[in-house]
Amino acid sequence: MRRPVLLVIAHGSRDPRHAATVDALVRQARTLRPGVRVETGFLDFNAPSVPQVLRRLADDGIRDVVALPLLLNRAFHAKADIPAVLGRAPAHLDIRLADVLGPSPLLLATLERRLHEAGLGPADKSSTGLVLASAGSTDPEAIAVIAEIARELRHTGWCAVRPAFASAALPRTEDAVRELRAMGVRRVAVAPYVIAPGFLPDRIARGAAEADVLAQVLGAAPELAHLLLLRYDEARARDRVARSRLSRSSAIPCGPA
Repeated sequence: MRRPVLLVIAHGSRDPRHAATVDALVRQARTLRPGVRVETGFLDFNAPSVPQVLRRLADDGIRDVVALPLLLNRAFHAKADIPAVLGRAPAHLDIRLADVLGPSPLLLATLERRLHEAGLGPADKSSTGLVLASAGSTDPEAIAVIAEIARELRHTGWCAVRPAFASAALPRTEDAVRELRAMGVRRVAVAPYVIAPGFLPDRIARGAAEADVLAQVLGAAPELAHLLLLRYDEARARDRVARSRLSRSSAIPCGPA
């Protein structure tokens, strides 16, 4: 049987670095899984749009699609925007919606990679305060997830960890940096918990001006490419389980006439 198409749904940005990063990440996923057709659609600003990709897939005779939100948290885009746009897809497409990327140990591994590339090794953790800087959200669930990730990171050896947000929630990156300084932390690192460059990551970078270390965005890291395929496989596995249960429940029981 033909494997379902993996449709990666990205937010989009006026910043050309955003689409370039998404394209690089999707190319890695294609390389890792050459037997799977991987497409990209954007919610806004960039082409092709999600509806354009869905129409093209329908015209190509595709029936099965796994739609993967390229999002770190379940917030408004995951809960409302993406289901709405998928609900307007061509009728004969069978679309399964995969989970968002986070939380995941692979995201934490990507974060560690970027901090290491910025010059911080494992031995530096005990003397370094870390600001986990995300884009921000008005969704309490998304905010709670960031706070929990910060707590998890604290248990991996960092001197102290504080969450921060570029929009919609507080504290801002610069406030978290100053809080760590006020605690007496001598070295402060900022780790952007965002996938691609753009307006909000640039705000994070400006807020990190008083920090000692600024890591790069998560970007097209190999761990992130593996995570895309993991979410794809999980969505397919859930579908197989659901179909198996449906088959058992609809079976005609045997017995005497």
